Amino acid sequence: MDFSLEQNLQDDVGKARQFVRNRLLPLEKLPESFDEHENIRLDLLNDLRNEVKALGLWAPQMPGSLGGLGYGPVGMAALYEQMNYSIFGPVCFNCAAPDDGNMYILNKVGTEEQKQIWLQPIVSGDARSSFAMTEPAPGGGSDPGMIRTTAERVGSKWVINGTKWYITGAGVASHFIVLARTGVKSSNALTAFLFHRDEPGWAIKRRIGIMGPEEHGGHCELIFNGLELDDSRILLGEGQGLKVAQIRLGLARLTHCMRWLGLAQRAIDIASAYASERSGFGMKLIDRESIRLKLGKAAMDVETGRVMTMRAAWRIEQGSKARQDVSIAKIIVSELLNRVVSDAIQICGAKGYSKDLVLEWIYRYGRQALLVDGSTEVHEMVIANFMLKDDQDFWCWGRGAD
Repeated sequence: MDFSLEQNLQDDVGKARQFVRNRLLPLEKLPESFDEHENIRLDLLNDLRNEVKALGLWAPQMPGSLGGLGYGPVGMAALYEQMNYSIFGPVCFNCAAPDDGNMYILNKVGTEEQKQIWLQPIVSGDARSSFAMTEPAPGGGSDPGMIRTTAERVGSKWVINGTKWYITGAGVASHFIVLARTGVKSSNALTAFLFHRDEPGWAIKRRIGIMGPEEHGGHCELIFNGLELDDSRILLGEGQGLKVAQIRLGLARLTHCMRWLGLAQRAIDIASAYASERSGFGMKLIDRESIRLKLGKAAMDVETGRVMTMRAAWRIEQGSKARQDVSIAKIIVSELLNRVVSDAIQICGAKGYSKDLVLEWIYRYGRQALLVDGSTEVHEMVIANFMLKDDQDFWCWGRGAD
């Protein structure tokens, strides 16, 4: 693969980089920029989103016909790492989870009517969305086959009952996708349904507190108690819920990696700047071998993550599902994010641990990277399964679509 970027993409990467550094980074230093959940204040966010639209950088992952820039996974990889150099970045450009993944799956498999009703408002920034899959034990988590929420056919309607939790963004979402059991066979047991927050038959039981800063809308527990939906609300088709989840989560895992690489680069830059200014025992910290070793290892880790993420993005554009590539990138990038930020805090000492720097925010936020969209251990099993099935073909440079 060729790692060079086309000129229009280079130009957009440069514009995104400039906006993030000149406009967003100064806002991170102001306490009044944050809401009560340590994310960007919504009224400020709306102003910034309008500025992004005026710059022509809005929704880079969506087709131009819907108001986006039309980039595929390779372009997204180049842009997302620049956008998430700021903790405020992704949501300002409309490429933050969970909207990012929901827009992708709706654009990929939705009918034209569903795209108009459910997708376009999210792309335009007029609606937020959520994907309701995870359940309390013994329900489904990393294994969707364990989902216990049911959708039962009653006349012309589907009646949904069950519980979901850790549903990101549910507190502010108006458009939802929910996975429910409509059959007994593992291959076609699940169906994905679309519903609106104003419809009766469901409620948010609580917003679950977490150790890190929260996305807008938090991570909520949802109770379904007789939500009634008709066939027009089914996404892709009855019994195709597992396929919907697989399509959505495949790229969503990779877009997480793209964004996390931006945060890791930010941590390195903060630590390098501090070490260049701070002196002790007669020399700058940056001139100490121990500090340079940490920074060199961090730079190597990030570059490794970038290569693996871009390789997976490129393979997806070539028509592959790239499942093992995505799992490899997910493990590498989630682990390097936690390691790099931890070392950056160590270099910055007490200041790194304090709220004077954004490192502690990234550190708490980054811990979820080892868990969300499949834990490290789940992805290790995925990789092992491919290796055992493919034997020596696993190591082939020219793997075809999988």
